[in-house]
Amino acid sequence: MDIAVIYILISVVTGAVGQVMLKKGMMSLGPLTLTAKDLISTVLKIGTNPFVFFGLAIYVGGIIFWLVALSRVDLSFAYPFASLSYVLMMAASWIFFKENITLFKVAGSAVIIVGVWLVSRG
Repeated sequence: MDIAVIYILISVVTGAVGQVMLKKGMMSLGPLTLTAKDLISTVLKIGTNPFVFFGLAIYVGGIIFWLVALSRVDLSFAYPFASLSYVLMMAASWIFFKENITLFKVAGSAVIIVGVWLVSRG
């Protein structure tokens, strides 16, 4: 497997892990509303949550792998791989947050996987 594909897949996985951590952190804060009066305190509450902080750090780490991959391959090749994050997020949402996964969501994920496979062949 080409090293650029490995970089892309690391980026996709770290992005998904970061998103799961962001969701966990935001769930622990409860529903928030942005108002002019509470803007600073809300931003501080979000920014000091450990899950949000480390989720963002992991997400940024994934961006570094993405940028390195882009230095090696065409964007038209790399970008479809980013859609694999939808598949990972659906699985992670089901596993970690007990979200409902319908047959249509599974079918859509299968289409994404087939599409990425076709792009990787060309």
